[in-house]
Amino acid sequence: MWDRVQKQKKLHPVAKEMEDTTMYLVLAISFVTIALNFLMRSRNQQFKNLPPSPFALPIIGHLHLMKQPIYQTIHNLSQKFGPIMSLRFGSRFVIIVNSPEAVEECFTKNDVILANRPPFCHGKYLNYNFTTMGAANYGDHWRNLRRIGNNEIFSPKRLNGFQELRKKEVGNLMKRVARVSGENAGKVELRSMILDLTFNIVMTMLAGKRYYGEDVSELEEALQFRDMMNQYGEFAKETHLGDLFPALSSIDYNGFVKRMKTLSKNMDLFLQRLLDEHRADRDRNTMINHLLTLQETQPQLYTDSIIKGLVMIDDVDFGFIDSMLRMGYG
Repeated sequence: MWDRVQKQKKLHPVAKEMEDTTMYLVLAISFVTIALNFLMRSRNQQFKNLPPSPFALPIIGHLHLMKQPIYQTIHNLSQKFGPIMSLRFGSRFVIIVNSPEAVEECFTKNDVILANRPPFCHGKYLNYNFTTMGAANYGDHWRNLRRIGNNEIFSPKRLNGFQELRKKEVGNLMKRVARVSGENAGKVELRSMILDLTFNIVMTMLAGKRYYGEDVSELEEALQFRDMMNQYGEFAKETHLGDLFPALSSIDYNGFVKRMKTLSKNMDLFLQRLLDEHRADRDRNTMINHLLTLQETQPQLYTDSIIKGLVMIDDVDFGFIDSMLRMGYG
């Protein structure tokens, strides 16, 4: 009996130390929670007259409400909180506009105010360090890119120059539809065919190459291009934790940034190879050759990086559309 009492006395300091550790841990967690709530409230006070918003959890904000499909979730929230509402994704405040009238006002009266983009890692690694039209902030560089796009790429004269090309691709599509319809008792899956048509028209205009559908001459190069577009589409569906929680920006969860850097390097090598091919063959009627011609007279405005960025943004826009269609937006 005496030995048991002595043993309990010897263990008592250990138990007391564990109890003290637990108390300090609870106090630390409470302090961190209170501090985070204070910071979030202080941050909220910086934005006055915010639109209505659902209840937000500490730290994560409204991320717990974002369930697939996202567009349906946003629609359901807008039915409850109105066509304009505010959300918080981690440390990022977001204004959701779900009204045609409000959207028109955003893109007309307030277009300059809303022109900038947050510095997400997509823009850094997949958009030449925020220098493409889709990632650059409003300023001289962005205005130059818009001028190039309006005058040299999407002008009526330039697009009309590729009219026969578009007619040819549409003709190929109709022949393919007729053949598949005959083989499958009239059943045709048009979505993939329309996407193939769109990619082929864009890439033939840009580089004189077809990478989708039938009659692809450079199969290995086409497979590489398709793989890069698929990867880009997958990245469009993901968000790096550091973009929402800056404190975690140094943590490469699941190798997200590493994979993005690899894709960025592969895309740059691919696009540079296209530019080098066009420099060796200046007779092609393509957008790249037109931009290279302008580079000769205005090299500071038409650098290789700018040309590659213009080509890439046209490609990946359709890669993004493809991704959205696969997610059920179309």
